[in-house]
Amino acid sequence: MSNFVTYQLFIEVKQPVTLSIGKLGLFDFPAGHYIYTGSAKRNIEARIARHLAKDKKLRWHIDYLLNSTSATITKVERFVEPECEINQKTLGAALLPRFGASDCHAGCMSHLKYIAC
Repeated sequence: MSNFVTYQLFIEVKQPVTLSIGKLGLFDFPAGHYIYTGSAKRNIEARIARHLAKDKKLRWHIDYLLNSTSATITKVERFVEPECEINQKTLGAALLPRFGASDCHAGCMSHLKYIAC
């Protein structure tokens, strides 16, 4: 049994894309590299597999970005530390406030970080 509870998706957005992200509204994603930090209380591998799948119901903020033909997951890392701890150690700009962090109580501005090109 795995002790991993947190994962990071390394995402490449090949060309700028404008997307409607659930209740967050319309947002322009510049081309470049992003890191999304998420967690799963159980069965983290199923959660990661869901993110990797293209055919899924759009449920979480990240689903909207990953559903774009411009976005590709290039790498996945797993951690035993809590989601917000890993996210706060991750460098990058928080371009879209509350993205993936609408239920965050640790002060994270966003769980999606933009690394640029």
